[in-house]
Amino acid sequence: MNGAAQYPQQQQLAKPQIVTLATRALTYTPYDVRWVPCSARLVVLGQHARGTGALQVLELDHGALEMAHEVEKRHAFKCGTFGASSLAARHLAAGDFDGWLTVLDLERTDAPVYAARAHDQIVNCVDGTGGVGVRCGPPEIATGGRDGAVRVWDVRQKDKPVADMAPAAGQPARDVWTVAFGNSYNDEERAVCAGYENGDVKMFDLRSMALLWETNVRNGVCSAEFDRRDIRMNKLVVGTLESTFHVFDLRTRHPKTGFASVQEKVFLFEGGI
Repeated sequence: MNGAAQYPQQQQLAKPQIVTLATRALTYTPYDVRWVPCSARLVVLGQHARGTGALQVLELDHGALEMAHEVEKRHAFKCGTFGASSLAARHLAAGDFDGWLTVLDLERTDAPVYAARAHDQIVNCVDGTGGVGVRCGPPEIATGGRDGAVRVWDVRQKDKPVADMAPAAGQPARDVWTVAFGNSYNDEERAVCAGYENGDVKMFDLRSMALLWETNVRNGVCSAEFDRRDIRMNKLVVGTLESTFHVFDLRTRHPKTGFASVQEKVFLFEGGI
């Protein structure tokens, strides 16, 4: 083919594309989906119409999503992570609508490996570190709740968090919508970032147990993520309502204005998925 014939095809492929690999109808409301590390399986967490928790393990098999395991729990699930688990165990840490944090073995889901009452109300978000891909520091789980608290848990310590960042008495409690670990480049250093419904973004230093930095992005924070958990703080991406995201350069900090950042609107895909 000559260059003139190839040009229209190259123009078409230059656009972002999402190709549907597999679909499956669900009989419940899904709230979170997580790939099981180093496998062709994924976990779907959600809520049945009767208010109970739905947990399904689906497996990709010749282009189709097949049911591998299913369990129903008393309380609806809101979020989950494999971040604090080893590759051999692949335990799922999940937060539910009743404020409980449970760690489940997907091979034996009848009883949790670990359970703690993490918050007074719904656990909105959860993140883990010290597991797959992060060799520095102990395995820990961070949770954020409707009560405005951010708590860090060590599964080796029962019933009590190793860190508790909650609003002071008399202060209004803002929903915590997202939490993310970062800066875990050795066994001592570790930070957790939290995003709130009112647009606040706060970063806590877990070594000194101090507020490291805070800002407000003027809209509810739906997600926050460091570029990597196991290196010195480099970049932080914060996604908000109204399709906006902010990228903060954590190595360039002004004494008055804070970290350098850029703000962009999310691009839109043409056509349906």
